[in-house]
Amino acid sequence: MSLRNALFALLVVEPMTGYDLHKQFVSSVGHVWHAPDSQIYPELKRMESEGLLEGEEIPWGSRGKKRQYHVTEEGKAAFRNWMDTPLEYARTRDPAHLKAAYMEWADPDAARAQLRAHIEHHTGLLGQWREKVKEIEDGSSAMLNRRLANSPKADREKINAYKVYTYEGLMSQAEAEIIWARRGLKLIDRLNG
Repeated sequence: MSLRNALFALLVVEPMTGYDLHKQFVSSVGHVWHAPDSQIYPELKRMESEGLLEGEEIPWGSRGKKRQYHVTEEGKAAFRNWMDTPLEYARTRDPAHLKAAYMEWADPDAARAQLRAHIEHHTGLLGQWREKVKEIEDGSSAMLNRRLANSPKADREKINAYKVYTYEGLMSQAEAEIIWARRGLKLIDRLNG
């Protein structure tokens, strides 16, 4: 997934400024695609120069202005094309599993600490994903509610179901990492007494 398509995923809901996109990115798309604002703003400018977005100056505060972006028809076609194209999977870069493969080099207490941190990290993610599912199910997700309000009634069930499906996948990954790290703790104990 490119940053461009993550931005499209937000902008097809409603027009937003770069600042609004950054805030929404962190609380929604950012769960599956990380990007700092230092990458978001240049990509918005590229997309605008390519005719995929249209920007307009809007008032901000008492004297300022911000640039708000709308997806063009060409942009919607590019997003739909990406959605209809099979993924090309990137090679994995996984420092936790790389370290695990060479854990005999680590002090056993340091290895235990790393695995406990791994469990803590993924337990936190699991809690976030569960909260997102709860928000979808109880209708308290502000961004999703805006998307649903701007979507045909016939599509609303699909939109909710695919969001829950996505978070269930993320929850499964987090649960698997927790189980894996707990097995690692037992392995360290067995190998090191």
